[in-house]
Amino acid sequence: MIRRCNNSDFEQIYAIINDGARAYKGVIPDDCWAEPYMSKDELLRELAAGVDFFGCETNGNLNGVMGLQSVNDVTLVRHAYVLTSSQRQGVGATLLSHLRQLAKTPILIGTWADAGWAIRFYERHGFRLLDAKDADYLMRHYWRIPARQREVSVVLAEVVHGQLNLPKLWPQ
Repeated sequence: MIRRCNNSDFEQIYAIINDGARAYKGVIPDDCWAEPYMSKDELLRELAAGVDFFGCETNGNLNGVMGLQSVNDVTLVRHAYVLTSSQRQGVGATLLSHLRQLAKTPILIGTWADAGWAIRFYERHGFRLLDAKDADYLMRHYWRIPARQREVSVVLAEVVHGQLNLPKLWPQ
């Protein structure tokens, strides 16, 4: 079951993010890694910035989370993580499908450039990897992340009816 998370889910969201993020250790640059990967204060800041988490629940427990954040004329998919014990069971795909139905504006997803499995996951589910110049432009306009993270990240955009679904203000 997919449901919107609430304040009582904070500890589970925190645990899922940090458990699922273990897959990135050694893949992303050491200077971008922290223990825990996301602190409780960082999670609180993300929630305050408008990230709305949705979770996949099985037997009363969340086993995956994915956030939506509306920023100007786009919807960002943020912090998509699945418990290690629940990975490769369709949890991420189910969450992403649900969030795509909720979005009213073009969807953009950022991830680490060296996380090939994450990029392939999004490509299998209707997203296309953008070139570095376009990704940098989008990250500067829609994300609030450090310059170093922009250097080692990529952006994927949703494909709708065979075309990239980009923001209206896209400089073409």
